Amino acid sequence: MVAVIRYNAGNIRSVAFALERLDVEFSITDNHEEIQKADQVIFPGVGEASSTMKYLQDHKLDIMIKELKQPVLGICLGMQLMCSFSEENNTTCLGIFDEHVKLFQSVKHEKVPHMGWNSLTLTNGWLDNRVNEQFVYFVHSYYVPVNPHTTAITDYILPFSSAIKKDNFYAVQFHPEKSSLMGEIVLRSFLNKS
Repeated sequence: MVAVIRYNAGNIRSVAFALERLDVEFSITDNHEEIQKADQVIFPGVGEASSTMKYLQDHKLDIMIKELKQPVLGICLGMQLMCSFSEENNTTCLGIFDEHVKLFQSVKHEKVPHMGWNSLTLTNGWLDNRVNEQFVYFVHSYYVPVNPHTTAITDYILPFSSAIKKDNFYAVQFHPEKSSLMGEIVLRSFLNKS
């Protein structure tokens, strides 16, 4: 059973549809006990960092997420919130990864947000090799710099972390639920973890 954490994130239904396509049993929940008992946990996210962190804190999900022992996948804002700090409204985040999330600085031909299809370059780690140099779907204005936990890099304005991993925590900046076949491979890469 996969638990998809329910909070004020915008892409939960898209994640649910992707799991349905993969014929994966899941629940969308903010119940601590149900999340803790799940085989894997997905921490999705489309939204704004500070209001989302407030919701997590108000429901004590911030403490619980950090203590989870099973595989946990952060998606987009979920990945950023796993870091220690975000420049988006100067938000203190969960601190699973000791990284600061930064705002892209727009340059002449590359606008912010970074929106659309871009490729992954795998550096090491957990993602299936079939996604190396393949295209996935991004929508974000903030990014996690390349760091020792980076497992995939994407280049937009500058190289940034498109996937990271530390212990049982996995995260992607792109949206696997909107990335067609490559996204399904990414989700399978995570769902096969135990």
